Amino acid sequence: MKRITALALACVALLASAPAYAQDSLAKIKEKGVLTVGVKNDYKPWGFLDPSGQIVGLEIDLAKAVADKVGVKLETVPVIAANRMEFLRQGRIDMVIATMGDTPERRKVVGMVEPNYYAGATNVMAPKSANLKQWADLKGRKVCAVQGAYYNRRVTQLYAPELVVFPSVPDALNALQGNNCVAFLFDDTLIVSTLAAGDPKWATYEMPLASEDPQLWAVGIRLEDMDAPFGKLVKDMSVDWHKSGKLLELERKWGIKQSPYLIEMNQKLKSAS
Repeated sequence: MKRITALALACVALLASAPAYAQDSLAKIKEKGVLTVGVKNDYKPWGFLDPSGQIVGLEIDLAKAVADKVGVKLETVPVIAANRMEFLRQGRIDMVIATMGDTPERRKVVGMVEPNYYAGATNVMAPKSANLKQWADLKGRKVCAVQGAYYNRRVTQLYAPELVVFPSVPDALNALQGNNCVAFLFDDTLIVSTLAAGDPKWATYEMPLASEDPQLWAVGIRLEDMDAPFGKLVKDMSVDWHKSGKLLELERKWGIKQSPYLIEMNQKLKSAS
């Protein structure tokens, strides 16, 4: 009987301690006084380095809003597609706001906060001289891409380009300019912003194809935080970002073309209140 009681008590203790990490995430952030967020530093204007070397952008503004809500300082950690989810799982960061596409596969690894805060689609940037007219024109040709991007596999399977994969956006863009590939495969949001910025070095480039595979972006948190206090706080804030028009205001601030998804979500949530 004593052995059974001891075993039962041990099981109760184990069950009680299992969710403690998740339940205490918000408290731990408050205790350390810092919210650590994984962000992009190569994806202008969502997350990029300003002339002083500071990471700024629309997503950094969102991260700052969460830190302010919690009442702590913000620490940003540069991440790329290949490491951002692992950094989150390892506890090196508390959340991810880094142009992360919301896919079923990724939902098995990290928590994707809804409502999603943005949306993009897949396209390419190419010199006008490449004369690309349709996706099938990429077959057998070298196309620069970024490691870990969710659309790499789909485009390869459908259109059979020869992907030349790089660790970061600047590396891929440099390769494009160096004529190491015929086009740069990426999210159309970045391509549109790059071409609209007016940089002379991209004056002879274009986004020649029809965007495909629309993809929602999500704030990422640990799976165990989804139903815990920290997850609830971030979810409530995401609702408010849409409903209050904050995301639309940030688009204007950073010179981003108005997103149909943001307009739709703003109207939907305002009418529901």
